[in-house]
Amino acid sequence: MTGIVSSWDATDATLRLWRREGATWRAVGAAWPAALGHTGAAWGRGLHGDGAPSGRSGPTKKEGDGRSPAGAFALTGLYGYAAAGRGALPYTPVDEGWRCVDDPASKHYDRIVDERTVAVDWASSEEMRRRDELYRWVVTVAHNPAHAPGAGSCVFLHVWRRAGGATAGCTAMARPAIERLLDALDPADRPAYVLLPAAEYDALALTWDLPPR
Repeated sequence: MTGIVSSWDATDATLRLWRREGATWRAVGAAWPAALGHTGAAWGRGLHGDGAPSGRSGPTKKEGDGRSPAGAFALTGLYGYAAAGRGALPYTPVDEGWRCVDDPASKHYDRIVDERTVAVDWASSEEMRRRDELYRWVVTVAHNPAHAPGAGSCVFLHVWRRAGGATAGCTAMARPAIERLLDALDPADRPAYVLLPAAEYDALALTWDLPPR
């Protein structure tokens, strides 16, 4: 899946799902809108490496900066409120005991845990079973896979609050859109999310073998 944002400070993106057929990228369905972090985007840590690739510039993702991580990231699992998942991603149903830890001082930093099964050593965390629908479906974006303290945590694809809104650093979309995405994702394809400003996308398209935009 690709996400194109107009600039580092923009808070909205256009998403599109692609499937590789030999040497050709094929678009799967139409593009759809998404909401990003309330301060825009910044280079994250993922399949592309840590931070900006060689020769590129831009802000770097940090904990609490309100920016969605830019780069290339694996999509690794699914959490949600329902008893059973949707699509083929590995699924974990959550209740009020589940948290994503965003305290860099915790040994559980940037991990989703059931607080009833671990020693609570954090001062802050996100509820995975919220009182609203935003986390009805949560796809984990493997930003900061080494869980480096302070590099950013709890980055997800999830349901948005409304069109034209923003997030704390995730990518959010309408519920029907994320449900269509879940139905299409296949772990055997090693699904990934590439989020970039348009200028960076164009500059890296050949090197990264990206789909056309």
